[in-house]
This record gives sequence, structure tokens and C-alpha cells, in this order.
Amino acid sequence: MSSLLKSRSSTLLLSSRTWIQRSSARCMATSTTQEQPEASSSIQAAPATSENAPNTHFKVTLRRSGISMGDKVKGTLLALGLHRRFQTVYHRHTPEAAGMILKVKELLEVENVPAHMVRTAEEQNRERKAVRGYQVVGNRRNSFMNV
Repeated sequence: MSSLLKSRSSTLLLSSRTWIQRSSARCMATSTTQEQPEASSSIQAAPATSENAPNTHFKVTLRRSGISMGDKVKGTLLALGLHRRFQTVYHRHTPEAAGMILKVKELLEVENVPAHMVRTAEEQNRERKAVRGYQVVGNRRNSFMNV
């Protein structure tokens, strides 16, 4: 039965190596738990940290423009929240988001990320903004007004 699980899981998402590795690791775990049920109760799950946190979101970046595409493709890009090239949005792992991503997969770059790596639009703008290269010490208006 584990060979059946391995073949089904490897065909789900071929573009994501981590998904395939995790699904094959789960299949290995299920095959070992079927052979030794008492050994699985002694193994405890590791606490979720930033290093081994489960991937819960898609990080979707529009790499190619959808200008010459049909109205359905443009609508799908709008539904994903993508308006311009190299714009990045985050979506939870849901069947709806996965279906929309698969419809326009040629135009997108998709990564699986954990919840702590999800950034809002304001956070992304703040990260991209350059550091101020100068410091305002005083100005003529303040010195003229003796303030």
C-alpha cells in the first residue's frame, strides 16, 4: 500500500521538491507505523519553530505579464490579487488558490512558505525602501525664525 501512496503523492505537485520529499517521508512513516504500531506512540512530534514550521501559504509572484492573454486569464490574475509584474502576494493553502495558480502557472513563480514568513503589502514596501542616505541637521527656515 505504501508504494501506491508514494506514486499518488509524487504526482500531486511535481514543481515543489519539498512537497514531494515531505509526502514521501509521510508515506515512509505510514508504512513503518503499519508494521510497528507501538513504536509510533513513543515518538513525539518536534515543536514547530521557525526552522521546521509547516508550510501553510503560497508565495505567488507574477513573473510574466498577462496583457496578451484572454479575459479568463486576466480575471484569474486579478482574483489572485496580482496587478503588475514582480508583485508578490500570499495565499493560504486552499483548493481554490491552488486551482487558480494552476490555471496561470506559466506566468507565476510559486513557493511554499510557513506562516511566519508571510508579509503584508506595507511590510514588503518597508523592506524594499532604501535607507535614508543623509540626516537633516537644521534648515534655513528654523534658523531665520530663531526656532
